[in-house]
Amino acid sequence: MTEDLHPKPVRDAVEGVVEARRGFLKSLAAAGAVAGAAAAGAGVIAAPHVASAQGAGRVLRIQSSWQPGTTGFRIFETWADGLMELTGGEVGMKAFPAGAVAGDFQLVDAVRNGVLDGMNLFTVYWAGRMPAGVFLSSYPMGLNHPHHWDMMFNSYGGNEIARELYQQNGLHFVGHVHHDMNLIHSKRPITSLDDFNGLLLRVPGGIVADCFASIGARTTLLPGSEVYPALERGTIEAADFTGPAVNYDLGFHQVTQYIVMGPPSTPCLHQPVDLMDISLSQRVWNSLSPKMQELLPQLVKAYSAVHYGAIQEANRAAWPKYAEAGVEVTRLSEEDAARFRQVAIPKWFEWANKDKDAARLFKVHLDVMQDPSVAYITPEDIKDHQLNL
Repeated sequence: MTEDLHPKPVRDAVEGVVEARRGFLKSLAAAGAVAGAAAAGAGVIAAPHVASAQGAGRVLRIQSSWQPGTTGFRIFETWADGLMELTGGEVGMKAFPAGAVAGDFQLVDAVRNGVLDGMNLFTVYWAGRMPAGVFLSSYPMGLNHPHHWDMMFNSYGGNEIARELYQQNGLHFVGHVHHDMNLIHSKRPITSLDDFNGLLLRVPGGIVADCFASIGARTTLLPGSEVYPALERGTIEAADFTGPAVNYDLGFHQVTQYIVMGPPSTPCLHQPVDLMDISLSQRVWNSLSPKMQELLPQLVKAYSAVHYGAIQEANRAAWPKYAEAGVEVTRLSEEDAARFRQVAIPKWFEWANKDKDAARLFKVHLDVMQDPSVAYITPEDIKDHQLNL
């Protein structure tokens, strides 16, 4: 008798994804704002047919960090609208854009206190609440490709640590969602690290802010909804925010004349793989059926692939629009990248040694960086630094 390698809850969860996949793709294709998203995610899970929703299921209230009217929110809203079908009628989602119920920096509390059931947060915002939060999303000169982060979460134990950290805050980490690299939009040209000296720069805080402060920038922390007004008023001169398509949706080309990028080898120095996540309050998660607890992480993985592909297609359409608007892309040099790396590495260890959770999570990053298939750093690169586990 052949041994069954897949326990029944896992088989049931996967079958649920398979049955619902075509409905997911159809709902994405029907949304003109996310044209091409279905094609981007078509290879994630094949589906022979759609399971129709049975009855009126439970609807979870989920707020996103995406602002209304942006490509990112339209993709998320389309997915949320199709979730009832994806779960066979058991669980759906009502999507809210950034600021609709709570501010970005209050979103964790709104979920923990039951005002919302869950969130689709820019994970970097955790940096202000716990030191380990800086290693749940992209940071300067860190893991620089999406598959490196998949390795960190799925293959090296990052998911387990993330769920433990979220549970300490009354939440359940369902899964990470790939977004994009982040851009810096500036009112004045920046062609070297020296040009950041004295620059009034919006950043998301944490290790990103520390690295830019180390090269002389005057950094400030603002939620996404306040970035455009601050650029328009001139209270900041430059801002880190999301990728090309969403920033164009927000009108950054109207209030800045330059986009600052790294050299061709490292297009983004400070947040090369900006992540979001989908998480629920622990109370809500505990109330879900075992089948839903198996299924939802699989659906988030599928959504991540579709989301990333759709964002990249929108980026492709956005770049020529910047050129038409007269926005110039300036690039830092390879020497600048090497210099910024020397600034960043000590900050990695400084943040990792703030507490034991940060240290053990960063140890996972170091393991991935030194994996032979990644080879991003060598023991020589970090020989002068100690990790206090």
